[in-house]
Amino acid sequence: MKKILLYILLFGMQQVWAQQDPQFTQYMFNTFYFNPAFAGTEGVTKITGIYRSQWLGYTPTFGDGGAPTTQLLSAHTPIPKIKGGIGAYIVNDKLGPLNNFEAQFSYAYHINVRDAKVSLGVRAGIFSQRVDFDLYRATDPNDPLLAGKQGKESQLRPDLAVGALYRKEKYYVGVGLSHLNQASYDFGLSQQNQLKKHIYVSGGYFYDLNFDVRIQFVSLIKSDFTKTSFDLGALAYFKDTMWGGLSFRQSEAAILILGYSLLADKSLKVGYSLDYIINDRKAKQPTSHELLVAYSLPVNFSGKKVIRTPRFRY
Repeated sequence: MKKILLYILLFGMQQVWAQQDPQFTQYMFNTFYFNPAFAGTEGVTKITGIYRSQWLGYTPTFGDGGAPTTQLLSAHTPIPKIKGGIGAYIVNDKLGPLNNFEAQFSYAYHINVRDAKVSLGVRAGIFSQRVDFDLYRATDPNDPLLAGKQGKESQLRPDLAVGALYRKEKYYVGVGLSHLNQASYDFGLSQQNQLKKHIYVSGGYFYDLNFDVRIQFVSLIKSDFTKTSFDLGALAYFKDTMWGGLSFRQSEAAILILGYSLLADKSLKVGYSLDYIINDRKAKQPTSHELLVAYSLPVNFSGKKVIRTPRFRY
């Protein structure tokens, strides 16, 4: 008799990527989300906001669930006195009847190794899941599991993550492990939806084509130790003022990324990405859109006047 659609989303979809962690196309500008070891490693205080609308225009066959949307706000900064950096972020990820919200705080310890930097990070916070039972339709109206299941219910759990990063001037590679405590959510049902451990392996390499143009090659491997996927891309930066490039997400989308730096010191950056869906088109709308706004300000611990460098800091 257990035919409530809640099982399909909370328990059956554990094998579908992005049902637990949100997906970001401009991950190369949002590395701190995937790995706490990135906190403070850019040498500036960085504030980032992202709004993502996935499968724009998608409507369910019933109910008001709608297409997935995600909002992120993050900030991190170096603190030399503690030989590291700190940061925090909040994420709101809406997946139809299911809404995930998390608030996380990170600390990273920085180690200088010759001309490179090694960073070790830890993250702790809360991960909340909320279910709107009014958006589900049971195949069996007499299912006893439906008794009293109306409106919205929320459950809050602690969440832990760790990460490591190796960074040089021209390249970086990092590994992040999230949901280490594998928190569970049951909403009063006999089965549980467990946050599975995830691993993120990110990397990037910069190549100076000439004085005005730089090329960045980027990659992100994502796995919940059951299913693995990857993103690959390349971006070209012109005079550290504007950028554009292409990316590919395994078995899902071809991607266009564009961006521009504003203000005299190029401290305000605006980015946009367009995902064109190439797989499972019948179950999705053809495009996803993502807007990124990032602002960087220098960290001044000496009290002296700061002269900003125009060098691109991503």
